[in-house]
Amino acid sequence: MSRKNIILGVTGSIAAYKAATIARLLAKAGAGVKVVMTPAARNFITPLTMATLTKNPIMVEFYDPENGAWNSHVSLGTWADLYLIAPASANTIGKMVAGIADNLLLATYLSARCPVVIAPAMDADMYTHPATRHNLEVLRLRGDTIIEPRAGELASGLEGKGRMEEPERVVEFLERFFTLADMAGVKAVVTAGPTCEKIDPARFIGNYSSGKMGYALAREMADRGADVTLVSGPTALSIDHPRVRRVDVSSAAEMHDATTAIFPAMDVGVLCAAVADFTPVDGPSPVKLKREGGDWSLSLRPTRDIAAALGRMKEERQRLVGFALETGDGIDSARDKLQRKNLDLVVLNSLDDDGAGFQVDTNKVTIIDREGEMTEYAVKDKRAVAADIVDRIKEILT
Repeated sequence: MSRKNIILGVTGSIAAYKAATIARLLAKAGAGVKVVMTPAARNFITPLTMATLTKNPIMVEFYDPENGAWNSHVSLGTWADLYLIAPASANTIGKMVAGIADNLLLATYLSARCPVVIAPAMDADMYTHPATRHNLEVLRLRGDTIIEPRAGELASGLEGKGRMEEPERVVEFLERFFTLADMAGVKAVVTAGPTCEKIDPARFIGNYSSGKMGYALAREMADRGADVTLVSGPTALSIDHPRVRRVDVSSAAEMHDATTAIFPAMDVGVLCAAVADFTPVDGPSPVKLKREGGDWSLSLRPTRDIAAALGRMKEERQRLVGFALETGDGIDSARDKLQRKNLDLVVLNSLDDDGAGFQVDTNKVTIIDREGEMTEYAVKDKRAVAADIVDRIKEILT
C-alpha cells in the first residue's frame, strides 16, 4: 500500500477505537491517510489521537469556524485511491443509501471517485434488521465492498453478529484489494455444501458439511476480480457479492447437472462440495415410510461423479481443482484422485486434524499438484485458507 492515498471515515460507534489501530497500520504500510470523522465519532475517540497517528489534520466539519478554512469534500474525493469507512454505523449506512450529505463524511462519500470499502459495526439486532440488510445489499449492488462483521460479544452485552472486523484483518483486506486483483476476467464455478439424497418426504441421506469452505472460496475469488457461479447444496449460509451468482441445488444429481452445464463456459472449476456418494436405488418414496414391520433395509447406488465428469469435459484452457476429505494420512488417496479424475490440483484435508473438517471456522489443508509437489499449510481461518488455495489456482491459470 506504499504511496496509496486512503480516506478513513470514522462514525459514531463504540468500535471507533479500532480506527486508531487501522490508521497506525496503514501509515506504517506507507499509505497516506486522511481521517474524516462524523461529529458523533468525537464522543468515542478524539481527533487528536487520529491526527497524531496519521500526521494529518482531522476533518469533522465542512469548515473551521475559527479561521474559515474549507474542508473540500470534492478535493478529498479526487485525492483518494480508496475510501474506507470503519466503523460504519447503521445510521451512516442508511444515509449513504439515501444520498444524504449532512456531514463531511457523507458528502465525501458522494464525491468519491475511488472504490469504497465499508466495515459495519452495530448491535446484532440492528445488523439483522431488514432495513440494515436491505441497505447493505443496495450498497453492494452499487459497487461498494462490505467487510462482513464478526459474531461475538457485543458492547450491549448480547452475543451475535455485528462486531467490526479486527483492524489487522481490515488492513490485510485492503492489501489484497490493491495487490490481488489478479483474478479479473476469470470465470469460475465453485461447488459448496452438502447434498441431500431423499428417502421420503421427511428423510434424506446427507453429511455434516456447512458449506463454509466453498463459500469462502467463492468470496475470495470474487474479491480478487473473478466472476463466480456458486453451485450450493442446502446450507444456512448467504453470500452477497456483485460478482457471485448463486445456483441452489439439493441432490447430487442436481449438482451434477448444474455444474456440467456451467463448466464449458468457465476457466476453472473448484469442487469443494461434499457430494453424497450414494443415493436410494428406487428414488424417494412419495409418502413417508412407516416404522412398522421390524427391520428395514435401504438399497443404494452410486451417484454420478461430478469431478470425473468435468475431468473428461475439461479443455486445454481450463483448470480443475478437487477436494479430498480423508481420515488418516490420505496422501496416496488424494494423489490417486488427482490422476483418475484429471484434476490440476487436489486439496486434501483430514477429519483427524484438530480445527479441520465440517462445521468449523478453520481448516488445515495440503495442496498437491500434477507434478506431485505437495504444500502443507497450518491451521487457519477458512477465509485465509481460501486465499492460499486461490493463490495456487492463479499459478496454474497463468
